[in-house]
Amino acid sequence: MSGVTSAPEIIANVDLSVDLGRGLVLQNPILVASGTFGYGVEYGDVVDVDRLGAICCKGTTLRPRIGNVTPRVTETPAGMLNSIGLQNPGVDAVIEKYAGTWTGWRTAVIVNVAGESVEDYVEVVRRLDGVPGVAGIELNISCPNVGKGGLQFAIDADAAAGVTAAVRRATDLPLLVKLSPNVADVRPIARAIEAAGADALTAINTLSGIAVAPSRAKPLLGNIYGGLSGPAIKPVALRIVYEVSQVVDIPVVAIGGVTELADVLDYLAVGAAAVQVGTAIFADPTLPVRLVDELEAECRRRGLDSYAPLIGTALPRKPGAPSSKGVEYRP
Repeated sequence: MSGVTSAPEIIANVDLSVDLGRGLVLQNPILVASGTFGYGVEYGDVVDVDRLGAICCKGTTLRPRIGNVTPRVTETPAGMLNSIGLQNPGVDAVIEKYAGTWTGWRTAVIVNVAGESVEDYVEVVRRLDGVPGVAGIELNISCPNVGKGGLQFAIDADAAAGVTAAVRRATDLPLLVKLSPNVADVRPIARAIEAAGADALTAINTLSGIAVAPSRAKPLLGNIYGGLSGPAIKPVALRIVYEVSQVVDIPVVAIGGVTELADVLDYLAVGAAAVQVGTAIFADPTLPVRLVDELEAECRRRGLDSYAPLIGTALPRKPGAPSSKGVEYRP
């Protein structure tokens, strides 16, 4: 009838599942970032962990690490600096203490792995391979490669590809590799990691920064340098996800300053298939689960039975120039 509008379609079920490759299918695209959610068990009394897409557990190394000297953490405008130094009990203790609990969860647990050499990474992953409760691996390659004079794996395409390929040969577990923002052009590194066998990329790790002690006589953090995270880094993370999504075919998981649904939608728009919530968890551990509900509600509001149409809406039709090409002075 003329002048009569039909009622919007009622969406019975919204498909929030996401496939990160090699059989790692998550129930929704809201993950929690490494270093902000412990091993999952620490938040069991305040968060229904089974409602999360996945938990990226605390960084795990071959041997126990006591971490950096204090102070390790300080607040910054719109964020925080941390210099924990990968404090953890070592891979064997992590398996013994937590894997049994992980097997009882519906939510996937992705173990974040760090090391100082290719051999370190490979040995940690070998010990995790086949362990019930371990759903995947996330490589933290923003670590100093002792074999290359302390050069970070993440800032060199050959080094990043080398450690990725070595780990790929050591396991059939789904493999995510975490990109560093501390590079001029991340695209060649992302492509090299993809070619070496990664199933997905996570972007980004923290930015390097310092704070000054109140006395102004020295830097504040005991290790001098810390990793900047929180809302302050979101524009950088958006830029890197935008650039990387244009040049790889594997999923990109975005990290950096997610505090509300609008942030999730922004990352999806620039090509992310999923997001990790990090620093905001310290203020509100219930945020990730709430974002799952809000994303589902947003899909219903738009009449969508899947969140997939929200992915990539802000990407160009063909890959553009990297931001390193005259970002300050464009002709």
